[in-house]
Amino acid sequence: MGYALAMKALVASIVVLGVVVAGVEPSKKMVPAVYVFGDSTLDVGNNNHLTGKEVPRADKPYYGIDLPGSGKPTGRFSNGYNIADFIARNLGFEKSPLAYLVLKARNYLIPSAITRGVSYASAGAGILDSTNAGGNIPLSQQVRLFESTKAEMEAAVGPRAVSELLGRSLFLVGMGSNDFFAFLTAQAKQNRSATPSDVAAFYGSLISNYSAAITDLYKLGARKFGIINVGPVGCVPRVRVLNATGGCADGINQLAGGFDAALQSLLADQKKRLPGLAYSIADSFGFAARTDPKAAGFVSVDSACCGGGRLGAEADCLPGATLCADRDRFLFFDRVHPSQRAAMLGAQAYYDGPPQFTTPITFKQLAQQS
Repeated sequence: MGYALAMKALVASIVVLGVVVAGVEPSKKMVPAVYVFGDSTLDVGNNNHLTGKEVPRADKPYYGIDLPGSGKPTGRFSNGYNIADFIARNLGFEKSPLAYLVLKARNYLIPSAITRGVSYASAGAGILDSTNAGGNIPLSQQVRLFESTKAEMEAAVGPRAVSELLGRSLFLVGMGSNDFFAFLTAQAKQNRSATPSDVAAFYGSLISNYSAAITDLYKLGARKFGIINVGPVGCVPRVRVLNATGGCADGINQLAGGFDAALQSLLADQKKRLPGLAYSIADSFGFAARTDPKAAGFVSVDSACCGGGRLGAEADCLPGATLCADRDRFLFFDRVHPSQRAAMLGAQAYYDGPPQFTTPITFKQLAQQS
């Protein structure tokens, strides 16, 4: 059997019947594939393959110290799995699909794109191309990479099979925090506070770019969107350490909350305009605000497990950094990113947790839609 015929047969078995892929039972596989677009909270190795001194990478210890099966850094900004991994696991996969640049290096892009999906997420990336420009793969470029992937998939198995596959797959999107960090940094450099017109223009740019990305993905065949909104970025250790009290920065949190409201309106509008579009917004902001950290088993919610200095937030997580002994008891692993356990709890809440953490439906309900 030729390569093209073999790949077509594989797609048919995945879309119609379900097959055992990477040790996952067919009955547990909720969608045929997952395609991931995002920043460092979802990145599983793309940035390790980017060049440049300004590229953020999680390629050294103590990243990955608790990663199941290896205990080594893989590009995840976590002590183990990140939220993309846990969302994929809840959907019946072993973990997040591999990074686009990893798959390209291994010459395995199309088999993975068809059987598991692809991750285009890149640490430091923003909704805006200007955010940390030159050091990441921004959202617009991630969408273009998916477009080129789709073209290769169609060349291998045909447009009809690809259309069926994409229509049932999950498109996971989580991005925006870096845009807020960049916005406030720019205001600080100008030694002034953002005016209402500054904020309105900023929101407008974010929503315009987000809308374009969702619309482009829809035109390329995406129908099911799992969206993770922007969390309380003013409460990460990197921001807390700038406050003499170590408290959250309410201003940036209010900015993030305003964007999340605009994002919810955007998705509701796009559902009306784009036939067949379905979505679930994971409320990471609300989850953080409404979850009792002590009840969840955390003893630290303001400090980095891996870092240095005050709140562990004055140094990066690198070899020789201070490392906490019980990572599961820390909300944050480094000065920005959640620990493996925090990511697990968030993913579970978005998959089939209480209704206040997702709107209008849960990720599980989204996956179950025909």
